[in-house]
Amino acid sequence: MVSCWQVFYSPVMDEAFHKLLWKRPSSLARLMALYESNYARLLQLLPEPELPFERALSRSPLDRELHLRVLERSRYTVTFNLTYQFEDAGAMQAEPDVDVRIYRDVALAEALRVGPHSHCAVLRDLDRELGPMLTGRWGRNLTLNKWLAYLLAHGHGFSLAGRPRQAVSEKLL
Repeated sequence: MVSCWQVFYSPVMDEAFHKLLWKRPSSLARLMALYESNYARLLQLLPEPELPFERALSRSPLDRELHLRVLERSRYTVTFNLTYQFEDAGAMQAEPDVDVRIYRDVALAEALRVGPHSHCAVLRDLDRELGPMLTGRWGRNLTLNKWLAYLLAHGHGFSLAGRPRQAVSEKLL
């Protein structure tokens, strides 16, 4: 089983990532390019960007179960939560707990929120080190982009066979 330390200190999350974190986007165009990259990676993870299901799990022999839950739908967008589940003192905690919005009409994906990191010391240290930058759009979306690369490299995906075609009752989860 992979630890959160391995997620952020793997070849996918290399030195270039940390250098980029310190750079703010010099233009709206750079930020939109990052959103486009997020969308392209999400299409590999989620072949159907309209997400015709409410919840799904991705299982990989190299990583933890990846949980996806749809939060909101509209004509041109879908918002969902993507996370791992960790057990801590008998309670389940979601980390990195990322809310993502896909803009299907313009082929963009934006990390709207990255939750607080209480389970993983590496993520807590990163929060302290980078402070408000991770709460900004550039930091959130760069983190999402690198996490998506990590998930794809470790065999995650929500294929047609690996997820329900209709809503799943909370009692079953």
